[in-house]
Amino acid sequence: MKETLFANTFSFWDRLSDSEKDSFIYGSIDIAYTKGQIIHRSSMECQGAIIVLSGSMRIYIVSEEGREVTLFRIYAGDSCVLSVSCLLETIEFEIIIESVGDVRAVMIPTAVLFPIMKNNPYVELYMYKKATERFSDVMWIMQQILFMGIDKRVAIFLWNEMLRQKQPVLKVTHDEIAKNISSAREVVTKVLKYFAEDGIILLNRGKIEIINKSKLQKYL
Repeated sequence: MKETLFANTFSFWDRLSDSEKDSFIYGSIDIAYTKGQIIHRSSMECQGAIIVLSGSMRIYIVSEEGREVTLFRIYAGDSCVLSVSCLLETIEFEIIIESVGDVRAVMIPTAVLFPIMKNNPYVELYMYKKATERFSDVMWIMQQILFMGIDKRVAIFLWNEMLRQKQPVLKVTHDEIAKNISSAREVVTKVLKYFAEDGIILLNRGKIEIINKSKLQKYL
């Protein structure tokens, strides 16, 4: 089963030798994280590359004033290579990885990954390519924070969540939205109340239902 998972996740899989594949398969670890658990930060030991099986993780930075800025999220089926930033020499700033809810994942420990990266350029190229792709997500987030109004940022989040969850009833709290768009909870609540009054959404405890997609689209 793990061989199928790795083959579907890693584009370099067919470029590995049989012994390298065995190292991935038998050296990987099934792991679980609880909601709110810190999975990675620079002060922690470098763990390994992670493939999320269920749940999601939030990658963020913290300003000197203590403000959290969410860079992106990783969902089931995605891989996270920033958890091995110790192996990626060009990444020198502090990033924090947190489990949004309960997470099940498979980890390829650094001890397994490092020698393969050094001997197989396809693996190293993949790691840097994935890190680069993530930083394009970071630039999009920064553009939103710097140049977009809060109503548009909330609308974009709701729209993307509707597409991701494939339903108009979203299981998300005001606090979770605030964290993901790097805003204050009180500000997000005001925007959501305005959207509700305008007939765009219905607010329920722990849920938001999008009832008028065309109106929501006008904010995108």
